[in-house]
Formats: sequence, structure tokens, C-alpha cells
Amino acid sequence: MTAIPASARPRWEIFCQVVDNFGDIGVCWRLARDLARRGTAGVRLWVDDWDVLVRICPAAAVADPGQGACVDGVELCHWTTAFVPRIPGEIVVEAFACELPPAQLEAMAALRPAPAWINLEYLSAEDWVAGCHGLASPHPRLPLVKHFFFPGFDVATGGLLREAELIARRDRFLGEPGGRGAWLAERDVSAAPEVLRVSLFAYAQPDLGGLFEAWQRMSRPVVVLVPESRIVGDVAAALGAPALAAGARIDRGTLSVRVLPFTDQDGYDALLWACDLNFVRGEDSFVRAQWAARPFIWQIYPQAEAAHHDKLEAFLAHYLPGLPPAAAAAHARFWRAWNGCAADTATPAEAWPAFADALPALAAHAQAWCARQAAQPDLASRLTKFCSHLAGGPG
Repeated sequence: MTAIPASARPRWEIFCQVVDNFGDIGVCWRLARDLARRGTAGVRLWVDDWDVLVRICPAAAVADPGQGACVDGVELCHWTTAFVPRIPGEIVVEAFACELPPAQLEAMAALRPAPAWINLEYLSAEDWVAGCHGLASPHPRLPLVKHFFFPGFDVATGGLLREAELIARRDRFLGEPGGRGAWLAERDVSAAPEVLRVSLFAYAQPDLGGLFEAWQRMSRPVVVLVPESRIVGDVAAALGAPALAAGARIDRGTLSVRVLPFTDQDGYDALLWACDLNFVRGEDSFVRAQWAARPFIWQIYPQAEAAHHDKLEAFLAHYLPGLPPAAAAAHARFWRAWNGCAADTATPAEAWPAFADALPALAAHAQAWCARQAAQPDLASRLTKFCSHLAGGPG
């Protein structure tokens, strides 16, 4: 880790605030690292919550937030209310509906040519996204133009965040002797094919107890790996156990629940790859589960007036085609139950048996979906190309 002169101008400058716990900063940290690994001349990341950054980037723990530091080729900066701009990047990204500080906008407007200004939006499969992707929005006072960039699942959008070496790294983990088998052995988890290994990363889930009871009655052993997060409290309540911490293990019938320490992003990828079924939430883990090419259950971030249910249905409309009808119905029913959708009043426990029966078909489908998405250009590549074509932007 090295310091970077404040006078250095990066090519990319990314601003991010905590909205969804640490998920938003997680996406921005992945994007910043990806850009830096591609040989980009300078990447600066501003975050408003340094503690959240440290959880997913432990190397930042030894840095002075007031001074900033360089980790994995990314200049890390603390975004505070006393914000003082540095020389703006050639491309400035405001992520997930955050608003750039007025001083930053003034500094951008003083440059000629002005930086390319990107509003990186949340990922969505809704139909309207393609029509809004790339739209321009002139600033009402300053000589700046902001462009909206929407990640998505088809060629009309901005793609998905995927490092250039991600799929190859996953395949090495799965195929090499020191990969998946060693990872499971270190955590005392059986690699036997009859064991269903499940990762559980979720928001609050009041119906978790019923699902645990269903897993306890299965003839197939189920091992649930729970990385430390807000769901651990619900896990303890569902099992009637005292507060749980990393290292805790509870066995009930054919169910074994293990609490794992919170991990950095590379460690979380390994968890997804090691499991047979992944429960994920928000945006970052949702995308990483798709690159794991395993069956997964998505808990979408709750929104007012259940607007998130429309987003869930939009993704299902993209994802389900190609599945046998019974498997598609079981998949949709469990996802709706897990998210409390009024379209299906089933509980997760009631929806589980059909979902479990569909797992072989869902596993094959997850691999095919991953391959189709990986055949498309990734988000960093599309974003770089988009910015290179902006009038007045960097070439």
C-alpha cells in the first residue's frame, strides 16, 4: 500500500455512499479493482463509510482515511462533509443515485475538456432500462453533461460486472486439488455428493425457522454456511439458540448450520463456488452468484410499495426461459415465497420440496445462463467503450 500525490489526475474517479449496508461500496470496490487490473492509468475511489470499506478491503485498515492510500492499484479516499476536491478524473462516476459534492462539480466544470460524467445506476432487468441507458442530462448551470449507465443482462444495456479472469479463476478452484476440496476440508464440511451445501447471505427473514425445520426432515444431509452478517440473528432465533458468532455450529437432524467469519470479496466468491445452492441478497452477491454457475435464491432489497417485486418478476422473465415447466414453476414459487410476494402465499418451507426436486435441472440451467452472460462484454469493458465515444470525453 502506497500513498498517491493529491496532484495526480486519475483516469477514473468513482464516488459511492453506503445505502444497502455495504453492498453499494462492494460493487464500486469491485469495479475500481477491475479497472485498475486492466492497466487503467489511475483509479480513485471515494467512499463515505471507511469502516464498511475496511470490512470488504482489510488492507485499508492500516490506512489513514484522511490521507488516503493505494490498494490493488486503487487510490482510496474518504468522502466526508468537509470534502476538498482533488484534480478530477478524466471520467467521473457517481454510483447508485449519490450526488457529487458541489465543489467536485465546480472543479470538473473548470477543466477543458470537461470530464466524462457517468451516473452508474442500479442493476435491473426491467424493460424500460434499455430505453434510458446512455441518456444525457445537461447540468442546469454548469457546462457539464451527465450520462446514465445501466448495468443489465442484454446487449442494449451496460452488462454485468465481471473481471477478465473471473471464470478461469472459478474453474481452477473447482478443478484443482487445492481448490474446492481443500476449502471444504478446512471448514470440516463434507465434499460427498449426497450432501447439499448451502450458503446463506440474506436480509431479515422471518420465515427462516420453517425452512430450517424442512431441512431437518430431509433424507439428504444439508450443511448451511452462514457468513457473519445481519441474518445471523435470525438464524439464532430460528434455531432457538443464543447469539451466534463465527465458529458456531448447530446440528439438528440432517441439518448442520455453521457460522463463518466475515470475509473479503475473494473469500466470498470461494464460498459461492464451494456450495451447491446460494442464498444471496441485494446486487453484488446476486451477480456473483450468477458467475458461480450454481442454483441460487435472490432476496431483493425491499422498496416502498413493494416496487422491488416488479424488479424480481422482471429478472424471472429473463432467467426462467429454457427451464422445464415444472422446474421453472418451482423456481419462481420459491423465489416469491422467500421475498414475501403477494403473488404466491406459500411459505419458503411449503415451496421447498418442489424446489429441491428441481435442483438438478436448476444446476444445468445455471451453468447455461452463466455461459450466455459470459459471452457478452462485461460492464467495465462497455463502460470504457461508452466513455471513449462521448463528445468532449477522453479518447
